[in-house]
Amino acid sequence: MRLLIKLIAGALATALAVWLIPGITLEANSTQEQVFTLVVVAAILGLVNAVVKPLAQTVGFCLIVLTLGLFLLVINALMLMLTSWLSEQIGLGFHVDGFWPALLGSIVITIVTAVVSGLFGVKS
Repeated sequence: MRLLIKLIAGALATALAVWLIPGITLEANSTQEQVFTLVVVAAILGLVNAVVKPLAQTVGFCLIVLTLGLFLLVINALMLMLTSWLSEQIGLGFHVDGFWPALLGSIVITIVTAVVSGLFGVKS
C-alpha cells in the first residue's frame, strides 16, 4: 500500500511539474495515455532515486558539504534529466528541456511528493 501511495504521489507531483514548468512537457493522445505516462515516469524516477542518486551523493559528498546541501538540488535536477532521457528511450512522451526546467521541476516534485505522502501518513 505504501508503494502505491508513493507512486500516485509521484505521478501527481510530476503532473503538477508538467503543468507549472514551461520546459517540462508530456505528450500523449488521450487522458489514459497521460495517466499511464505519468505513472511510468514516477516509477522510473523512483528507481533512479533509489539506485543512481545514492551513488551521485557519495561521489558529490564534498560538494554537498561545501555548499551546505545546495548541491543536492543539482543532483535532484540531474536525476530528473536522467528520468527524461530514460523515458524517451522507452518511447514515453515525457521530456525536460534543460537544466533550469529540471531544477525547478525537481523542486516542485520534491515538495508535492512530500506533502501528498505526508497527508496519507507515508514516511519517505
